[in-house]
Amino acid sequence: MRKVGCFGLLLGLIGIALFAWVAHDWAGRGPADKPLAVVVPEGASLARAATELQKAGAIRSAGRFRLYARLFGDGGAIKAGEYAIPEHASASDVLTLLREGKVRQRLVPVPEGYPSVLVHDALMRADGLTGDVPVPAEGSILPDSYAYQKGDTRASVVARMQKAMKDYLAKAWAARQPGIAVGTPEEAVILASIVEKETGKPSERRTVAAVYGNRLRLGMPLQADPTVIYPITRGRPLGRRILRSELHAKNGYNTYASPGLPVGPIANPGRASIDAVLNPADSKALYFVADGSGGHVFADTLAEHNANVQKWYAIRRQRGEM
Repeated sequence: MRKVGCFGLLLGLIGIALFAWVAHDWAGRGPADKPLAVVVPEGASLARAATELQKAGAIRSAGRFRLYARLFGDGGAIKAGEYAIPEHASASDVLTLLREGKVRQRLVPVPEGYPSVLVHDALMRADGLTGDVPVPAEGSILPDSYAYQKGDTRASVVARMQKAMKDYLAKAWAARQPGIAVGTPEEAVILASIVEKETGKPSERRTVAAVYGNRLRLGMPLQADPTVIYPITRGRPLGRRILRSELHAKNGYNTYASPGLPVGPIANPGRASIDAVLNPADSKALYFVADGSGGHVFADTLAEHNANVQKWYAIRRQRGEM
């Protein structure tokens, strides 16, 4: 009887030790000695995911991971994507990441007013995207930050950017103010791209849009400097002052040389500039010039404008810019 009791005690101790080892193997510090990135392919089984995790060094054993997932997991499905595995994450924590779909966030930021050549540059630089893509049509991209996963194609990201613009423009156009100066959504994007490049001050956008709308109705040239620069650089910085010859160049974009809208957008306008064009301020202003504080001063008449220009020149002379 004493031998049986000792044997039972031994089995109990072995069981306790085994339980402690399993608990440590499952919930204790994992083997990763640095943060890891692991991709779980679309449609991958738990077995495939476990194999990828073991290969990356995130878990010790794919077989034990699958066993523990069945024993201790909640039975939920794993989700595909790229995962950032923290240093020494436990097998339990890794399974939670996969089942909650906490994938690594990768973003392509597109600031308001970004020209398409710079959008293309950002896409080509984006780590983890695949494939080539042409420069998107100017004005077809809605500025925003676009999430993607490693292995996504650049073409698929552009398609989402363009769908976002199409959807937003349709919604904004349906809510437009009656009697505005543009007659189509396409014209709205063209004018919004000019408004976007002419002011970075949110409070001014609707008034700037009103100035250009007033000029369009009167047949006055818009005389927007960014439209002179665009055909020269396609939206990249000019890096110098505009030449007098460039102010007279007829190329479809230059709004000093020709009245009306340019032949196309000169950037990708953001939501606020689109809204400003479709709901401009109630203003009779036809002119504006910098006021020296990062904004502009507006005028209804040429005489008022000329006086404002002289004030701006005085500020520039005081700064040593003239």
